[in-house]
Amino acid sequence: MKSTILLVIFTSFFALTLKAQNSYTVKGTIQDTASNTKLVNTSICILNAKDSILRAFTRAGVNGSFNIGNLGKGKFILLVTYPGYADYVESFNLDSTKTSYDFSKLNMILKSRLLADVIVKGTRAAIKIKGDTTEFNAAAFTIQPNSKVEDLLKQLPGIQVDKDGKITAQGQTVTKVLVDGEEFFGDDPTLVTKNIRGDMVDKVQLYDKKSDQATFTGIDDGQKTKTINIKLKEDKKNGYFGKADVGYGTDNYYQAQLLFNMFKAKQKFSAYTTISNDGKTGLNWQDNQKYGSSDNVTVMDDGALMFNGSNRDDLESFNGDYSGKGIPIAANSGVHYDSKFNNDKESINTNYKIGTLTVDGTDNTISQKDLPSGAIINTNSDQTYHNYVFRNKLDLTYQVKLDTTSNLKIMVDGTAKRSQINDNYLSNSRSNGILQTNSDRNIINQVDAKIFDASAFYTKKLKKKGRTFSWNIREAYNESQAKGNLKTNIDYFNTIGVKDSSQVVDQYKTNLIKSSALSSVMTYTEPLSKTVSLVLSYGLGIDNSSTDRKSFNKAPNGSYTLFDSIYSNNYKLNQLSNQAGAILNYQKSKTVINFGTRVSDVSFKQINEYTGNAFKRNFINWAPQASYQYKFSQQSNFNFNYSGKTTQPTVDEIQPVLVNTDPLNVIVGNPTLTPSFTNILRLNYYSYKVLSDEFLSIYSNYSFTSNPIANSTVTDTAGKSVTKYVNLNKMPYNYYAGVYFGRKLPGTGVNLGFNLNANGNKNYNILNGENNTITSNTYAGGLQIQKYVQKKYSFNFSFGPSLTYGGSSLQRNLNNNGHGWNGNSGFQVFLPWHLSIASDANYQYNSKTQTFNQDYSKFLINAWIVKAFDKEEKFKLTLICNDILNQNSGFSRNSNGNLITQDSYTTIKRFFMLTLVWDFNKMGGITAKK
Repeated sequence: MKSTILLVIFTSFFALTLKAQNSYTVKGTIQDTASNTKLVNTSICILNAKDSILRAFTRAGVNGSFNIGNLGKGKFILLVTYPGYADYVESFNLDSTKTSYDFSKLNMILKSRLLADVIVKGTRAAIKIKGDTTEFNAAAFTIQPNSKVEDLLKQLPGIQVDKDGKITAQGQTVTKVLVDGEEFFGDDPTLVTKNIRGDMVDKVQLYDKKSDQATFTGIDDGQKTKTINIKLKEDKKNGYFGKADVGYGTDNYYQAQLLFNMFKAKQKFSAYTTISNDGKTGLNWQDNQKYGSSDNVTVMDDGALMFNGSNRDDLESFNGDYSGKGIPIAANSGVHYDSKFNNDKESINTNYKIGTLTVDGTDNTISQKDLPSGAIINTNSDQTYHNYVFRNKLDLTYQVKLDTTSNLKIMVDGTAKRSQINDNYLSNSRSNGILQTNSDRNIINQVDAKIFDASAFYTKKLKKKGRTFSWNIREAYNESQAKGNLKTNIDYFNTIGVKDSSQVVDQYKTNLIKSSALSSVMTYTEPLSKTVSLVLSYGLGIDNSSTDRKSFNKAPNGSYTLFDSIYSNNYKLNQLSNQAGAILNYQKSKTVINFGTRVSDVSFKQINEYTGNAFKRNFINWAPQASYQYKFSQQSNFNFNYSGKTTQPTVDEIQPVLVNTDPLNVIVGNPTLTPSFTNILRLNYYSYKVLSDEFLSIYSNYSFTSNPIANSTVTDTAGKSVTKYVNLNKMPYNYYAGVYFGRKLPGTGVNLGFNLNANGNKNYNILNGENNTITSNTYAGGLQIQKYVQKKYSFNFSFGPSLTYGGSSLQRNLNNNGHGWNGNSGFQVFLPWHLSIASDANYQYNSKTQTFNQDYSKFLINAWIVKAFDKEEKFKLTLICNDILNQNSGFSRNSNGNLITQDSYTTIKRFFMLTLVWDFNKMGGITAKK
């Protein structure tokens, strides 16, 4: 009896175990790629990848769908066949991390159309266009061993990466780089592009990332961010990799960095630390205040309301950006962790970063301002500066699937930073050659800032398909406390150059700014039919802030205790906003049409705590939008977008706070200002042909503003300017447009590309009572050539001309028309004994114009020799020469209407450096727990 019971238990356990091991499923829908017609009775076969033995077979149902179960773990091949259609073949894996595989919609193509437009996933098509996403197959591009993602991006058609790692695609800056769809170190794209190995990448996806709200509903809300998503290979998601290097060079330049990454199935851990003074500042911090106090209200990418403001400090401060001016010393560290758990129902993504940046340098600016009266004011200014910032930031995102229909996303981040500046200015101005002013100015300022932001985003899919509800709540708190000294001594001279007066300022200043902003947005989606949906939203925003500025003059005993009421103020600002929106969406077959608007009613109240005076405003903001998308084929797509926005005049433009930081440039308010309205039009077309490997991209952006707010400036012969903001009956505009065409030359391995682009603008202002129209237009083209032969050589080359037309209506005889040339190139050659030599170069030439009477050119060449000490080239010794020709002179010139400037500044010049690099990796060496 006992043996019978044990036998039954054992048999049941064995059956359950066998069932668990064979509980893997595969599903999808078969349709015609052109007409989307569902293909009934299509044959679907599952084969073993190893020996092509048939594992399962079925036919598609009446709706073209199939579902195959009882499969075990392993590597398989999906084979789909239908009479008259090309066979569809795709490999896939089933393992402990992926118990089901959803092929979604499988598009079959008629054999008669195969040569014209072919999509077979088993081939290595370099590019695929999926809706508004352009996907690059990394396997179709060759990179050298131990290359990073940045090296891969440089090969992709239509994508440019500059020397600092800034990425531009389709004419726009890429601000986010994700890894498998997840944030990686938050807001610094270079920590992905310079950290992740290129050979780990499966796909690179380029698209306009929609807001969380639009992603949830599938209906565009007009909020987009140019984004790159790096999809990793499955076999590269287990193991660790990293890099350690240290270098020291001439003139005491140095750099060191340590990068470590450990991936384990659905967990990623990364850490880094860097220190350098060679211009590599490491982090691209974006900890600017997300909320401020003003009378502008716009919509965040998550649907939350944002109050745009100008809580500016009346003393200067350092925001932590390094633009190539000065000598930087940067030290940064960070840690990243993300994971999915509880059967992917929960996920966490967190980052911590800490760093310092010190920049020291000098700057000489020579400017010329031509007045309508014929007077010419020349100014010469010398600046020496010491800037410092310390920052640390922590952010965390937690997502949970509450049930099969609802999700919750919670985001929290906080930043604490301290910045310090010590700037000295010496300047003089002359009118028609006669001395008018001498100025000596010193500013010392320290700012301690705290930023906290928290949000919760709840989404719910209701019973009816397409009916949804979401609620986004966000709270932001900012605090900035500044203290510093302003010392200014200005001597004024009369029309014959004799000193007749002086102005002396010696003050201690404090500034305390606090802001608390709460916003709530609820959104409801209702399907009106199978093709039409309606999105309704309501938002509430509450913003309370205060600004307390104090100035103290120097007392006879040397202390700063004499309160200056003229340059002191204490304001409280309260804002209440109610927003409503409606968007209609139509989607059928290859067409998507979307249009609607948001409207906000805003009440603003500013109270002067010293006088009790109150300044109130009530206004309406409109934000219409429309879009049209048409998919010509699987590899060809067209998009058109329109958006509009109301821009309210800021508090500084209406009622500016009186400051004396720069007595030669004064701003006065204009309470009669009215809002302006900006219209933005965007157009994009993409096409890719697999057989000829041709890629075509056309993109454009045009914006124009009605009732613009412009500057009206009165400048006297002494060079003192008083600026007032006014509305103009004009319509300024900005535009950019471009075309890129690329293909691989058959049988050569050479990638060839051509591009044409144009950008320009027209703006208006008033100078000494006369209307001034400022125009600028630039037209450029270029040729790109690339070839990579692994372990032998690689080269890339791009070069092209440019034409610039620009000027001012008040200076018709002095335009800025000219031509130029721009080029970039690089090569790497592999030699015996694990040696390689490489170089990159950048060339810039601008011809002389009526504004600038000399040609300007700069040719920067860097080179390095690399010696590897092992077969995998993990240990390398590199000799680097930065700026071989020593032409990084630190010089720029600019013409803007009647103002011409030339800037000479301290920058990093030629140096030699010897670096030791260790690349380490062990991918696939860590086994994830089942």
